[in-house]
Amino acid sequence: MATRTNEHGQPIGHALPEWEPRPRPSRTSMQGRFCSVVALDPDRHTQDLFDAYSHDRLGTLWTYFHVGPFATEAELKTWLTKMATTEDPVYYVVEDASTGKATGIASLMRIQPEHGVIEVGGICFSPLLQRTAAATEAMFLMMCRVFHELRYRRYEWKCDALNAPSRSAAERLGFTYDGTFRQAIVYKGRNRDTAWFSILDSDWPALKRAFLDWLSTDNLSANGIQETSLAEFVRKHRVSRL
Repeated sequence: MATRTNEHGQPIGHALPEWEPRPRPSRTSMQGRFCSVVALDPDRHTQDLFDAYSHDRLGTLWTYFHVGPFATEAELKTWLTKMATTEDPVYYVVEDASTGKATGIASLMRIQPEHGVIEVGGICFSPLLQRTAAATEAMFLMMCRVFHELRYRRYEWKCDALNAPSRSAAERLGFTYDGTFRQAIVYKGRNRDTAWFSILDSDWPALKRAFLDWLSTDNLSANGIQETSLAEFVRKHRVSRL
């Protein structure tokens, strides 16, 4: 795209003559093959989540999370009750399609309707959900909400720069590394350099095809065994755009 200039000869960004602020995300359910992503309901979900998180015997789930671990179900419910009513972040629960049990949480946050920018964050998937087809599908369903339903321009993923599993997950899901903000925040009494990743609306068509190919019954069995990795589909469809 050619660089635009203003009347002073200065370079400026491309025009968005039809741009309008986007809607805020709703709490309606998102249905998939392996999971449902539903509004957080502390009365309904606390026991399931506490049981699911109890499979993390050492508490490593919470190292890079801004709260936790929770010693009791009551402590977890107090926090979930607070999160269930916030407008930013908007928290969801991932329910396993086969059991109906809640196995993890995630949110849409740092919501900027005027700019079309939104972040997926507050992700805490229990060991029952990690590295499963449902975990990947849940992320895809949230992407569909952001790009297809709400039509945002930019979808962000941020994490502690030292959180290698989160960085790897972002890249596997098709996010592009944008850079690291040094000494970005203080949490749990320590420094956090924050690694930023993003997906743009222009990236979405190719990524959507990659996810649909990966999730198809031709590639993914009923018990979540894959023939071809998501990363391979992402590479294939990105190349096809060039």
